[in-house]
Amino acid sequence: MNITWALLMMTLGSVGASHHGHDAEVAAVLQTASNPAAVAQLGTSASPSPNAGGGTSPAPSATPGAGSTDSAAHTDPQPDAPKVKGIYVTAYSAGGSRMEQLLALLDKTELNSMVIDIKDDAGYITYKTDNPELQEMGTPQNFIGDINKLMTRLQKHEVYPIARIVVFKDSVLAKNHPELSFVNSDGSVWKNKGGDSFVNPYNEDVWKYNVDIAKEAAKLGFKEIQFDYVRFPEGFEKRADTLKYTKTDRPRVEIIADFVKYARAELAPLGVRVSVDIFGYAASVPAAEGIGQDFVKISKNVDVISPMVYPSHYSTGWFNVKDPDKDPYATIKGSMVDTHKKLDPLGSYKPIIRPWIQDFTASWLGSGHYVKYGKQQVEDQIRALKDENVDEFLLWNANNRYTADVDYEK
Repeated sequence: MNITWALLMMTLGSVGASHHGHDAEVAAVLQTASNPAAVAQLGTSASPSPNAGGGTSPAPSATPGAGSTDSAAHTDPQPDAPKVKGIYVTAYSAGGSRMEQLLALLDKTELNSMVIDIKDDAGYITYKTDNPELQEMGTPQNFIGDINKLMTRLQKHEVYPIARIVVFKDSVLAKNHPELSFVNSDGSVWKNKGGDSFVNPYNEDVWKYNVDIAKEAAKLGFKEIQFDYVRFPEGFEKRADTLKYTKTDRPRVEIIADFVKYARAELAPLGVRVSVDIFGYAASVPAAEGIGQDFVKISKNVDVISPMVYPSHYSTGWFNVKDPDKDPYATIKGSMVDTHKKLDPLGSYKPIIRPWIQDFTASWLGSGHYVKYGKQQVEDQIRALKDENVDEFLLWNANNRYTADVDYEK
């Protein structure tokens, strides 16, 4: 296993932390990784450094256990929920004609759940909310034309509904409220190489905004809130002392864990599960202090943890596999072994493990390093999960085109 590569991936974030990293972004990361000097430089993480400007903001007063990693022992707010076997659904699909195909897929297979974008990767709320606070703070769109009609439709088809909320990657909010983001010395809002901006995880207004969206989703009928991009920007440790933003003296890994605790406590009265997407690599390497993700700290404070273990996102040598994308069974099995090692010591705090797995072809890996993903490859991943006593999963395909005739009980 190449630990340096893992740290590189966790530092950059554009592959491991993003389900839907564009092929070009993935290719760029792989190219960078081939440069040993670049790997040595990017593969390090740094402790938080003093803010270069912008003062400080107080720790959120509603943060449960802000000075501690402790939390209440895990009690599932959805004890009657099914073993979730789900698919990712964009807001465009949910509000468009493709939804008919996706519902038909669930009707005729063992799949039973949809993870639907309620706040997307750009930062748009994906439906026309009537909530004046969300209208003022956010930018609602009409991607899902009638959210209540959608919820009724999901209920009719017995779909377990999960609301995906992209948290700290939020170009829309950053543009409209630079004071909630990271600002360059010239006063412009910082953007990553892909042109995306992030908002500041230290800021309690950002916490409340995202949790308020989650609360509305729960009231609409979603049974689970899945938070994505629960982290600082990729490579943040290299710019933490040059960007202007408000902060406290708390380490980034604690700030991210505190957000998750806060969200779970705020949502508890509504009876919904809280889940978080996280690097698949995070189970196999130390905490990614640069972006603030600690696998155990986050897992301890959620109902469900969803490591993104796409075989295409592991490099040569992981789990003793030359080309992980070409051996999905071994790659998924190895990732689950590491996940259990990290989480088993949590005991009663251990969440449900529900990985994201691959239903797309990673052609950007180049000839000889990938295979076309189809029925066998998807079933191999599911079989590996089952062999490691993991019986829930989510399928990722950015275009929502899922492989036909898969045996999801493999």
